[in-house]
Amino acid sequence: MNLRHPVTKKDAKRFLPILTEKDMFSNFIWMFVLLCSSVADENSIRDADIFPSSPEIERGSSLKLSCVLRKNYIPQRNASHIIWKLNDELIAPENYNIVNKTVSNITIHNFTYSTAYVECLMKYSDKEIPLVHTEVKSGFRPDMPENISCIYFYDVNLTCTWNAGRETSLKTNYTLYRKLMSSPDLVRSCLTITESCSFFYPDNDYSNDFCFQVEAKNALGASLTECVPIPLQKIEKFAPPEIISVKKIPGIKQLLTVTWKMPEKIIPLKHIICQVQYRNLYSNFTEFVNVSLNSKNIGSCNLTGLWDSTDYSVAIRCVNNESAFWSGWSGEKSESTEENAPSGKVDLWRVIESSRSSRNRSVHLMWKPLKSFPPSGRILGYKIQYFPENKAAHKRTNNSTEQKMTLLLNEEAHIISVTAYNSAGESPEAILRIPSSDEKSSQMIEKVVTSTTNEEVVVQWISSEPEKTKYVVEWYEELEMDPFGRSWQYVSNSTKWKNNKKNFKPYICYNILVYPLYGSNVAAPSYTQIYAEEKKPSEGPVADTGIVGKNEVTVKWNEISKTKRNGFITNYTIFYKPEDGKELNETVNSDVLQYRLKSLQANTQYTVQIMASNKAGGTIGEPKTFKTLKLDKEDIFFIAIPVEISILCLIGLWITCVLKKHAFKKVCWPDIPNPEESLAVEWPLPSSVNNSFLKRMSSQTKTVDFEEINVLEYCFPEESQEGSLLINYENHVSECTGINTKGIINRHEKMLHNEENEAAKSFSPSMPYIITDQFTRSQMHSALIPGKEVQPIEVASDLCGSQQNPIKNEENDDEEVLRLEDFSEKALFNPYLKNSVKTREFLVSESLPEPSTDECKSQSGALPPFQPNVLAQSYITVDMFRLAKEKAKC
Repeated sequence: MNLRHPVTKKDAKRFLPILTEKDMFSNFIWMFVLLCSSVADENSIRDADIFPSSPEIERGSSLKLSCVLRKNYIPQRNASHIIWKLNDELIAPENYNIVNKTVSNITIHNFTYSTAYVECLMKYSDKEIPLVHTEVKSGFRPDMPENISCIYFYDVNLTCTWNAGRETSLKTNYTLYRKLMSSPDLVRSCLTITESCSFFYPDNDYSNDFCFQVEAKNALGASLTECVPIPLQKIEKFAPPEIISVKKIPGIKQLLTVTWKMPEKIIPLKHIICQVQYRNLYSNFTEFVNVSLNSKNIGSCNLTGLWDSTDYSVAIRCVNNESAFWSGWSGEKSESTEENAPSGKVDLWRVIESSRSSRNRSVHLMWKPLKSFPPSGRILGYKIQYFPENKAAHKRTNNSTEQKMTLLLNEEAHIISVTAYNSAGESPEAILRIPSSDEKSSQMIEKVVTSTTNEEVVVQWISSEPEKTKYVVEWYEELEMDPFGRSWQYVSNSTKWKNNKKNFKPYICYNILVYPLYGSNVAAPSYTQIYAEEKKPSEGPVADTGIVGKNEVTVKWNEISKTKRNGFITNYTIFYKPEDGKELNETVNSDVLQYRLKSLQANTQYTVQIMASNKAGGTIGEPKTFKTLKLDKEDIFFIAIPVEISILCLIGLWITCVLKKHAFKKVCWPDIPNPEESLAVEWPLPSSVNNSFLKRMSSQTKTVDFEEINVLEYCFPEESQEGSLLINYENHVSECTGINTKGIINRHEKMLHNEENEAAKSFSPSMPYIITDQFTRSQMHSALIPGKEVQPIEVASDLCGSQQNPIKNEENDDEEVLRLEDFSEKALFNPYLKNSVKTREFLVSESLPEPSTDECKSQSGALPPFQPNVLAQSYITVDMFRLAKEKAKC
C-alpha cells in the first residue's frame, strides 16, 4: 500500500481489523512502534513547520514568523499559495514575504495581544487547508524588586518579602539570595515565582552579618537587586505571651493584678518590653501600660485607677527592644474590680390612682437603674420607706429587687424615699411627696407645644415661674392602661425636652405630661398629645343619615377608633353625589360629627361618603345612599291645614244640622197643608164636581199640562212683607188649546192691586182655601228652580172677563188681541208646591194704555169659586208675597 504520509494513529486503528489471528503478536508489536514513532516526532507528520515556535516577545514590538513547506508539497503547491491568520482573522497579504518556493514569512507590527494564535494555511482551489499554527505571547521585562524586608522567628524560619513591580504577563522566576557579608562565597538561595520566600530551620542560622538580594528573570530578560544588609535581631518576632491570671485584691478598690508568661523561642539575653491592654467593658474604653522584662520568662503588673465594680478585659503583647516587630496579642481575660457603695440617687417617679370606693389610694412607684458614672457596683436590691407627712414615727420599710412597687396609702400626705444598695453600702435617698387627697396643686405651666423632626420628638413648654429649674416629662401610649407602662425623664435647667423617635412607636398617639418640681413636691401637670409618625387613617367613617327632607338631609358619623386613626384627624370631607350627577363635597372641622346638606334635589337618590383626613392623607368610608322626599313638612302642613279646616267645618255643620234639624227642615222642607184635611169648608164629592172652567177647557181639543203650573218668584218691597198677598193664577188654556186671547185683554198695565189692603179685598169670601206662610225673599228664591218660558198671556183679567162673556171675547179677537211681544214672563216650578197654580211675573210694556180702576175691580170681583176635590182645579198659596208697586193702580 503506497501511503503518501507516514502512518498515524488513525491509520493504525483502521488497519487493525484486517489483521489475522495468526499474525496477532507481530502486528501488535508493529502497531506499538507506529504509535511510539508518531508521539516521539509530531513534526514528522506535519506538512510544514513554523519558526520560531511559541515565541514570547515584548509587547508593542513587531512579530516575525516563517512557514516552511516540506518536500512532499512542492510538486503541487509552493509558498506563494500560503496564507496567514491571526486569531482566525486573515492577515493582509502586504505583510507576507515569499522567500522561495518553500518559505513564507509574515511580519505583524505593534503586537499588543497578551496571547494570540498565528496559523499558516495552504490555499487550494476554494479551500483553506491548515498547515501549522503557534501560540504567541507578549509581555514585559521584569522590573527590579524593591522594598526587601524580612522577619526572623528564632529557630523557626526566616521569611523575606519584596515588591516585584509591574506585572510582566510572562512567566517570571524570583531567586532570593542570602549572603554572609564577611564571606561572600557563602550564599544560600531560595527560588520562587511569588514575591515571598523563606529559609527554614536549620538553614536559618542566627547572625547579624547577613545581606539579602532578589533576582527576577523571564524570557525577555533579568534584573538583580543590590544586597541589602539586615541584622536579624532587628527583625526578630516571637510568639504571643500567655496570660496566667487577672484578679482583684480583696479590700483594695479600683485595682487588678495581671500575670503572664513569655514564649520559649526568643533570642536570649535581650531586653523585652511587654504592653498590657485593658478595656472597660462598661464604656468600651481602652488603655495601655508598658512593662519591661529583663531576661525573665514571667511578667506581672498592677492596673490601678480603675472604676468600682467594673469588668475589665486584659490582653498582652511583647517585643525585643531592638526589634521592629511586636508579637501578636495574647488571648483576652476578664475580671471585675471591687464594689463601692452607690454614689447616685435613683430616678424615682410615681402614678397616683384614686379609688372611688374607698379613701385609700394606689400609689405606683417606679424608678430607673442608677445613672452614676462610673457605676459603684452591682445593685442587690432597693429599700422603700414611706410614712405620713405629719407622723414620721409611723415609718414603714419594704424591700424589692424589681424597679417598681405599688403602695396602698390613705388620704393623708405621705413622704416616700427609695435607696439602692449593694455589698458595699446604700445610695443616697430619692424622695417624693405624695399630696393629700383634697390638696389642690397649682398650675405653673401655661402652654406645652410638641413637634417632630426627622430624628427626634421635641416638647417645649412655658412656665409661669421661670425660677423652677426641674421638671419631669412623662409619656405613654394613649390606650396604655398599665401605670407601670409609662416612661418618664427628669429635665433640669431647661424648658425643652428631646427624645429619639426610635423610643416611640409609629402611628400611635402618645400622651405627654410635664410636671414642675420644687423640692420633693410635684405641681399640677400640663397635658398634650403627639404622634411621632403619621400615616393616613386605616379606615374611613361610616356615614349615616338622620332626618331626610325635600331639599336637605342631616349626615351623621362616628369618630374612627383610636387604633385606626394613625394621626390627628384635621378635618372631615363629605362627598355626596346625585344619581347620574356631579359629585360635590363639603369640608368640616374635626370636632364636627354631623352636617346638614342643603340645596338638594327633591325626590332624588344620593350617595354620601365621609373622608377622614390627617397630615399624611385621607381615607374614605363606606358609601350610604338616601333619597330626598317629594314633599317636606311645610308642604304637608300647608296642605293639611285647609283639609283640617274643611273637616272641622263639615263637623261643625253636621253638629249644627243635628241641633237645628227642625229649623232646617222647616226652611228647606216646609210642610204644605193638604186642602182635603181642612175644616174650613166642606168639600163636595168628586162625582158632583162641575167646574165650568174645566168644562170650557174640555170643550177644546187640547188638555192642560199641570206640570206647566209653577210658582214664580217676584221681587216685592220689604216694608209691607207681612200683609201683602199675591193672587195670580190662570188656566193656561189659551196657549194649550189655541183659544184666542184677543178679546180678553187690552190694557196698558196688568196688576191685581198695589196696596196691601186692596189685595185682601180682591179675594172673594167664597174662596175655599188660602195657604199662607212667612218666608223671606231669599228663602223663597232658594226654593225655586228655573223653568221654561211660555208665551205671555193675560191671567188676572181672565177671572173677570173670560168666564162671563166667552162668546164675546171670541168674536172680538181681532180688536182686542194683545201683541205677544208686549209681554214676557218667567215661570219657575217649586217642587214643594206641586199642586199650586202658576204664579207669574208680568213685565208690562210701557206702551200699553193704563187700565182703569173699575176694570180691575170688575176683574177682581169675577174670580170663580173654588171647587173642592176637582181634578185640574187651580188653587193659590200665598207665601208672604208683596205686590209690586207700580205707578199704575187698580
